[in-house]
Amino acid sequence: MVEAALRILDDLGLPDLTMRRLAAALDVQPSALYWHFPNKQTLLAELADRIVAVRPAGWARTDGLDDWRDAVRAEAAALRDALLAYRDGAEVVSSTLALGLGSPETLDRLARAVARGGFDAETSRRSATALLHFVLGHVSHEQQRLQYDSLGVLAGGESSPLDEDDPAAAFAFGVDLLVGGLELSRSRR
Repeated sequence: MVEAALRILDDLGLPDLTMRRLAAALDVQPSALYWHFPNKQTLLAELADRIVAVRPAGWARTDGLDDWRDAVRAEAAALRDALLAYRDGAEVVSSTLALGLGSPETLDRLARAVARGGFDAETSRRSATALLHFVLGHVSHEQQRLQYDSLGVLAGGESSPLDEDDPAAAFAFGVDLLVGGLELSRSRR
């Protein structure tokens, strides 16, 4: 069921992922879906958990990295890759988090990476939250831009003030700013 929902998400996008469409894809009555998921939000929470659980090929656990900064960068990059792997991935995960649904594992992974720098639990959690918000916002912009470009919405040389020739480099720059801010805050203690 979740795999079918992910296919619909990837093929048609979040606005067209409905319980009725999912039921039709599974050849069941829509009411049968509510046996597994009481509402669409709980289905989306399951999708969000699946999306962020994906790790890219060749992924090495960050606990094997010597430098906490590299661990933070690697966790952020892995999350970006996981979100980009699905159409509207950032929107699904963001909306799920806003509702307080889904697993806290993504935030926990980021917080553990930050904590390796010797930061206390509160600082690690707040830093992980800021980083998570950055990742979600950046990827959401990337995905919107990809969709607009594929539809030809910005044809004719128009550009956004946030255009980036290399979204991965822009993303890495943003993560480095957050990591640098953490380093600076630690040196001021």
